[in-house]
Amino acid sequence: MTGPRAALVAVCAAVYLFLMLPLLVVFPISLSSAPYMQFPPPGLSWQWYERYLDDPQWIDATVRSLYVGVATMALSLALGVPLSFSLARGLYRGRALVDRVTMAPIVVPHIILSVAIYGLFAKLKMIGTWYGLVIAHTVLALPFVALVMVAGLRDFDRTLEQAAAGLGAGRARVMWRVTLPLLRPSLVSAGLLAFISSFDEVVVALFLSGASMTLPKKMFDNIMMEIDPTIAAVSVMQILLVSVALFLVGRFGRGLGAAAR
Repeated sequence: MTGPRAALVAVCAAVYLFLMLPLLVVFPISLSSAPYMQFPPPGLSWQWYERYLDDPQWIDATVRSLYVGVATMALSLALGVPLSFSLARGLYRGRALVDRVTMAPIVVPHIILSVAIYGLFAKLKMIGTWYGLVIAHTVLALPFVALVMVAGLRDFDRTLEQAAAGLGAGRARVMWRVTLPLLRPSLVSAGLLAFISSFDEVVVALFLSGASMTLPKKMFDNIMMEIDPTIAAVSVMQILLVSVALFLVGRFGRGLGAAAR
């Protein structure tokens, strides 16, 4: 390995370790026997996990985040997939404008979007409703779905669709039996990104969720009122949930890739 390349690897490794450092602190604190945040912990205990599982408010917030995340994922895919086909294959005036409007939630600060959505939803009496939160989260997740799906469509071999059409398949059958199955890794990745963006989102939830708290808002409120290792235990379970989802998607994608070959 040459000198510049070795230096680049060293810098990347240092940045990676710096980013992972909070995880090395959170895991031990979640098992701390101390009654408050203390690192290193004086002893090990499962008491903070038991406190989380015995608290109905934590469980309600977790369940709410899960079904809001799943609904956001479904709605984002339902809107994002046709939009991606339009952006990748459409030939119409204004396509560039549609593309920029779709990506706007990435560059516009979430606090500005949250205030705008709050003003609109307050008039529609949707504050505190789970479906209002799903719609708002879909606005934030849609750019990620579009980015992943458009990238998948640009790498798609359209001769496969032409071959299916040449054998007599209609457009709907080609879409259902050829295009969507081959795009399945992109669909899974896009859906996962939409779910995670909703599950971890806190700024919009602060404005819209009201008394029906999601898990990130519950964590935020607890930090404002009291700080104990329950927050660390919840954080560890969030990390494990996302890690398991990424592992399953990785396995699912490789299997599809092998099938496609």
